Amino acid sequence: MFSGRKPRVISVTNQKGGVGKTTTTVNLAAALSRAGKLVAILDLDPQGNASTALGFGSDKRSGTAYDLLVKGASVDSVLFETGLDGLSIVPGSVDLTSADLDLSRKKERVSILREIFEKKQEKSISLDYILIDCPPALNLLTLNALVASDSVLVPLQAEFLPLEGLSQLMLSVKEIRETANPKLRFEGIALTMFDGRNNLCTQVEADVRVNLKGLVFKTVIPRSVKLSEAPSFGLTIFDYSPRSKGAIAYRALALEILERHSGL
Repeated sequence: MFSGRKPRVISVTNQKGGVGKTTTTVNLAAALSRAGKLVAILDLDPQGNASTALGFGSDKRSGTAYDLLVKGASVDSVLFETGLDGLSIVPGSVDLTSADLDLSRKKERVSILREIFEKKQEKSISLDYILIDCPPALNLLTLNALVASDSVLVPLQAEFLPLEGLSQLMLSVKEIRETANPKLRFEGIALTMFDGRNNLCTQVEADVRVNLKGLVFKTVIPRSVKLSEAPSFGLTIFDYSPRSKGAIAYRALALEILERHSGL
C-alpha cells in the first residue's frame, strides 16, 4: 500500500474527553508536516472534530473513516488533501457512532484497520506518519487503532482526575502488546492544559515525571485561549496564531518526537 518506507502509525488516545486529544492530533500533525514530513490524520472520533478543525465540514466529507472500516472503501478513496503542505486526512463522521456494532459482526474485528493498512491499494501512498485521533473510549474503534499502531501518544491534562484513567489505558496497551500487537509501544505522555501558576498543575507534573520518568515528554502544552479558538476558524494553531505559546509548544513536541525517531 505504502510507497517507500512504511509510515509510523501513532494513536493519540485517552478515554477521558476534554484533555486536548484532538487539539494535540491536529497541531502535532501540522507541526510534523511543517518539519518536512508527509503526514495523514485518521479521524476515528464520531464527533469529527479533527476534520472540522482542518476545515472539513460535514458537507465536504464525501468519503470517511466509516467507509474505510465498515464499507470496505480503499484508503486512497477517502484520503483528502487539507490544503496544508504535506498534511492529508481521512475524515470522521457521525456514522462512526454505530461502528462498534458494525465491527462486532466481522471476523477478526480488532485487526480490521491493520489489515487495511497492509492491503495493496490501487494507488501507492507516500507517508512518514499516520496520526489516529481516537474516540474518548476504549471501544472497538480504539482497539483497532491500537492494534494497527506502532505507538501510543497520551495527552494528559495536568490534574488529578485524568490520572485515574491512565492506569487503565496502560493496562489495555499491555494486554494488546501481549495478544494482538507485540510491537506496540508508548510514544509518550504529553501534559496538556498546563498552567505553571497553578500549584496543582505543577504537583501533578512532578508526580507524573517521578512515576513515569522517560515516558513523559519534556514539552508541556500550555492552557491557551488561542488553541481553543483556532478550530472554530478551521485553522491549526500555526495558521491562526503562529507566535503563540501553543504554537511554540506543539513545534517543540514535534521536534522532540522527531529526535526520538532519528535513531530508529
